[in-house]
Amino acid sequence: MSEKKPLPQSALELIEFPSRFPLKVFGTKNEKFEVDVLSLVKAHCSVNEKIETTSRESKNGKYTALTITFTASSKDQLEDIYQDLHDCDQVVMTL
Repeated sequence: MSEKKPLPQSALELIEFPSRFPLKVFGTKNEKFEVDVLSLVKAHCSVNEKIETTSRESKNGKYTALTITFTASSKDQLEDIYQDLHDCDQVVMTL
C-alpha cells in the first residue's frame, strides 16, 4: 500500500520548474494597461526571457484580457508577480 502525499497548499506547488507559464490578466481598457502589466512581469524575469503576449478586448470594449507566456523559474517568482499584479489598480483579475 502506497503512502498518500499531503495535498499542496496552492496550485503553484503542482508546477514543475522551470516551465512555460501562461499568465492571464484582466483589466480596464486603457493605453497603459498592457505596458504596465508587461513591465511588472518583466521585472521578475531574466533580461533575455522570451515573453509572448496576446490581447483581446471584451465584447463591450470595457476590458482587456492579456495572456502573457514566459518561463517561470520558481513558485516564489510567480507569487511575487501575482502580488505585484494584485497591487496594480488597473488589474481586475488574474488567473
